[in-house]
Amino acid sequence: MTQPFRIAATGHSLNYLPEYMAAHRGYFEHEGLAVDAVVPSPWDLVLTELAAGTSQAALGGIWVPSMYFGRSSRYTPFAQVANRAPLALVGRGDPASFSLTDLVGGTVLMKGSNGASVGLYLKMLLAENDIDARDVRFIQDLDGAMLSELFVGGMGDYLLIDYPNASKLAGSHDVAVVRAFAEAGGDIPWSVYYTLREPTDEQRDLHTRFFRALGRGMADVLDAPADTYADLLTSLFPKFDIGLLVALTDQYRTWGMWTTPEINRAGYDRWQAGIALGGLVSQPLGYDVLIDSVPATRASREVTP
Repeated sequence: MTQPFRIAATGHSLNYLPEYMAAHRGYFEHEGLAVDAVVPSPWDLVLTELAAGTSQAALGGIWVPSMYFGRSSRYTPFAQVANRAPLALVGRGDPASFSLTDLVGGTVLMKGSNGASVGLYLKMLLAENDIDARDVRFIQDLDGAMLSELFVGGMGDYLLIDYPNASKLAGSHDVAVVRAFAEAGGDIPWSVYYTLREPTDEQRDLHTRFFRALGRGMADVLDAPADTYADLLTSLFPKFDIGLLVALTDQYRTWGMWTTPEINRAGYDRWQAGIALGGLVSQPLGYDVLIDSVPATRASREVTP
C-alpha cells in the first residue's frame, strides 16, 4: 500500500527535473509513496496547502521558511532539488565583454510576481562583487512574460528571467544571454522541499523515502545525456523545441544544477547572507537551526552497497 505525498510547487520548471525523473521511473512508488504535484496560483497558496494538510511538502525558495522562522509558522526544509539559480541576464550587447559592473547606471527588468528570490539573488551577487545596488535601477513589480515583451520592445537595458526562457528569447530576437547564473553564479540551495512545523518521526520516515527516490532520479539525470530521455522532456515541456531542451539540460548537468538532495551547507550559508541583505531575516540563520538533516543522514546510512 502506498502513502500519498502531494507536493505544492511554486512552478513547473526544468530545474525540478530530478523529481519528474523519479516519478517517471517509479522510484517514489518503489519507496511506497504515491507522489503527485500541484502548482497553485498565486504561488503563496503552497502555504495554504500545507496548513490544510492537502499537501505534505512545498517546493520553492528557502527564503520563505527563513522569513517565517521565529515570527509565525515554522516551515522545515529537508531536501533540495536545484543547487544553482536557474536565472540568466539577457542584454543587448556582446556576452564576451559583459561584466556585472555594466549594470551600474542601467535598468534591469525582473519579475516580482512569483516571490522574492530573483531580486534577492541579483542584489546578493552585486554585493559580493562590491557593487552598490542603489546604483542600478530595477523594475520588478510586473509579470515575467510582460517584462519579456517590453524588453524586446526596448524597455530597460537588461532582463533577468529563467534560463530556458532567456535562451528561447535570444534565439528569436536581437538580444543575447550575457550571463547564465546556473553556470557562473555559484552553488545555492535555490529550490528546496519543506514541511509545516517540526516533523514527527512518521513524517521523517516519509521524507527519508522521498529523499532516497529523489536521489535516484537525480542520479539518472546526471548519468546519461539528455537525448536519452528526450521523450520525457518533450512531455514535460511541450512548448519548447526539443533540441533546445536537450541542450539546456546537458548544460545544467555540466554546470552543477543537480548534485544531491542534501541541502548544501556552504551554499546555504551564502544564501542566508543574501536573504539577510534583503532584510527578510535580521541575521543569517544557522544551518542546524532551520534545516532538518535527519532524512539525509538516514538515507545515506540505508543505501545498499
